[in-house]
Order: sequence, then structure tokens, then C-alpha cells
Amino acid sequence: MKLKELESILQDCDVFESERAKLDEPKIEFEQYPTTPHLAARMLYTADTVYDDIEDKAVGDFGSGCGILSIAANILGAGYSVGFDIDPDAIKIAQENSDSFDVNIDFVNTDLSVATLDGFQGKLDTIIMNPPFGTKNNKGVDMVLLKKAIDIAGTSVYSLHKTSTREHIEKKAKEWGVTFEVVAELKFDVPMMYKFHKKKNVVIAVDFLRFEKIDNTE
Repeated sequence: MKLKELESILQDCDVFESERAKLDEPKIEFEQYPTTPHLAARMLYTADTVYDDIEDKAVGDFGSGCGILSIAANILGAGYSVGFDIDPDAIKIAQENSDSFDVNIDFVNTDLSVATLDGFQGKLDTIIMNPPFGTKNNKGVDMVLLKKAIDIAGTSVYSLHKTSTREHIEKKAKEWGVTFEVVAELKFDVPMMYKFHKKKNVVIAVDFLRFEKIDNTE
């Protein structure tokens, strides 16, 4: 499958303002900004074709939202897929999306910042995530979720973070004993979604990062 084909398919993924889901606007306390098909396709396509981290792998999606990253993983041949999200309304949309795409995804309603996830330890090869940036009400939550993902993932973690935090994240990666790689520099288009937004849209520079467990057995 080509990148453009994957992006085109993901255009049919409903987001928070879905008419079908009949839900209220996204919740600012969870910093719910949907991952666009453009970004989702590039994240998963790269993880699959460059690093072989998706096809036939067990893939976890931290902060799965409406499920677009998990759906993309399934389209690319993930062997198992599970999404974790704090918001049951988001999981409802994600489940509807997975049914619409006819893919099998498990969804777990949990607060990743405090959940232990012992049942998934050693069972997920790859974790993908577009975490909250931690800039509104939950400062630092992005790093909490990133550390949890690195602890749980068997091989690698892929995540989006503000480019302005790159130096800090690289330092933490060294502390955690994982490799750190800036896979791509991207633009995250944040539309006017909440009442406090003053502009029609804001473009944020983000890094698409890959973390890998360092093998110290040699």
C-alpha cells in the first residue's frame, strides 16, 4: 500500500464532532486534538516501512482518541491492536470507527497516568501515541505517558511532541536508557475547537520521535 492510499482511506475516520456519534465537543481537560489523516498515515507508514514495527506486531495506542492510529496499524497488517483512552466517549467513537473499517481493535478505558497495565507488560511490541502536549491543565502529562509507554513496549515507541521540548526529551531518553531519534519534523494543525480559541487555526511545530529499548545483553 502506498502512503497516499493510506491517507485517503483514513479520511473516513470520524472525529469528536461526529454527527453519527452524537457527542458533545471534545473535552479540553483531556487536550483532545484529533490526529489528522495526513499525520496518522505518515506516522504509521514510516513505522512500518522503515522500521518494520507494525506488520504482524502487537501494537498499543496510548491516548487512542477516535482510533485513527490503531486503525492505520490494522490496515498495515498489525497482528494485534489495542487502544487506551481516559474518555469513554472517545472510545465509543473509536469503536464505531473500527466497526466501520471492519478491523479488530480492543479498547481499554483507563487513565494512563496512573494505570499499571501489568497485564500488557511484555505483550506489546510497539506503542504509538499522540499524547496531550501537557500545556493546558495537565502540565507534564506528555512525559508521564511517554515514560509509561517506554516501560511497557517490548521494542519501540513512536510519539509526537512539540519541537520546543526536543532537548528535554532527549535528556530524559538517556536517563531512561533508550535510543532517541527524530524521525521527522512535522506541522500539527490545531483548528478552532474550543471556546477559548481566538484563531481559526494554529500550526504547531512537532517532532515525530522514535524510542527503542537498548539491548544490554551483549
